[in-house]
Amino acid sequence: MPVRKGTCSDSESCGHSLQRLAKFIGDSEEARSKAHSLQALMKRIDQGTEEEVDIFRALADPCRLRILKLLQEGEFCVCEIMIALDRPQSSTSHHLSILKSAGLIKERREGKWSLYRLSDGAVIEIINQSRLLEEEAKTRAPIRRRD
Repeated sequence: MPVRKGTCSDSESCGHSLQRLAKFIGDSEEARSKAHSLQALMKRIDQGTEEEVDIFRALADPCRLRILKLLQEGEFCVCEIMIALDRPQSSTSHHLSILKSAGLIKERREGKWSLYRLSDGAVIEIINQSRLLEEEAKTRAPIRRRD
């Protein structure tokens, strides 16, 4: 697993981080204990993170999100998806491939046809949760950007 920014990759950076934590806490032994606990926590958190990033990357594209919303309505072949999106076959197939690699959709072959459907109910739940977050964000005051 690659070392992530903010983790101790060598004793020098760990020592510096530990010194800063001890300064904030005021107790070097407690700081050492907290640092150890935090490292163990991050090790658990980092397990599977790359796969989760792949899922979020797949969801981040508007075309792929449209495909997922379409597939909520049922199983469709590539030609139907292509027509619904008004996209060329190559582009549609590329997006389907990314969604399939992320585990969000499944493919079923029927003769010369490739039929696609959502992989499971969790994908529907992700879409529903994103809608709830969007609705909640609309009710909050807009965030002002610092330029």
